[in-house]
Amino acid sequence: MSRTLLFLLRIAAGWYFFYAGITKVLNPNWSAAGFLGNAKTFPELYAWFAQPDIIPWINLLNEWGLTLIGAALILGIGVRVAAVFGIAIMVLYYFPALQFPYAGAHGYILDEHITYSLILAYLAVMRAGRVWGLEKWCVNLPICARFPKLRAIIG
Repeated sequence: MSRTLLFLLRIAAGWYFFYAGITKVLNPNWSAAGFLGNAKTFPELYAWFAQPDIIPWINLLNEWGLTLIGAALILGIGVRVAAVFGIAIMVLYYFPALQFPYAGAHGYILDEHITYSLILAYLAVMRAGRVWGLEKWCVNLPICARFPKLRAIIG
């Protein structure tokens, strides 16, 4: 039963990230500039990210980062790496809405970004990609035997 729940949690988190990313990729008018420009915490840092010469890179990293994190979680490969990048994105999303102690409109200190970060950390620690995912198959490939550090990265 716990393997099933771990699998379902990985798929649900993967879908959350994949959907958030792919809708941004498919919308040519989407930009993070509005979100970054309204940051309440560290406004100078987020304003720097929103500069006209930097925002295209931020948009690209955001769109494809979310999409690839979601795909990795859904397929169950590179879950640990995806979790690290996912946690980084969630922390970066957390601070602009934080007006301590209120975290956005629906949170007090904590909000959904912290919850997603904890879920990603749990998936990484539990090696969730090995539960009905491609990591179990991938770590047994000859290349992983030849390069043990690759096995650690993959899962």
